[in-house]
Amino acid sequence: MSDSVNDKSTWPLELILQKLDEIVKKLEQGQQPLEDSLRLFEQGVSLTREGQRRIDEAEKRIEVLLNSNASQPQIVPFSPGS
Repeated sequence: MSDSVNDKSTWPLELILQKLDEIVKKLEQGQQPLEDSLRLFEQGVSLTREGQRRIDEAEKRIEVLLNSNASQPQIVPFSPGS
């Protein structure tokens, strides 16, 4: 595999979530040998960490945008649909 395939920092968040979903489904089937299950679990942990890093980064960007438009800095929680 090339480095760009292994470098999850270049993957869109949606791809990370898709890969995580695939891993969960494979692990839930319980048909893999132990070593394969451990490898999948390690991949899942790596993907989860990268996904969380992306979400944290997005939250920080939103905070900066909200703070730049207000006279006093304030953090507004995100509410879907509002």
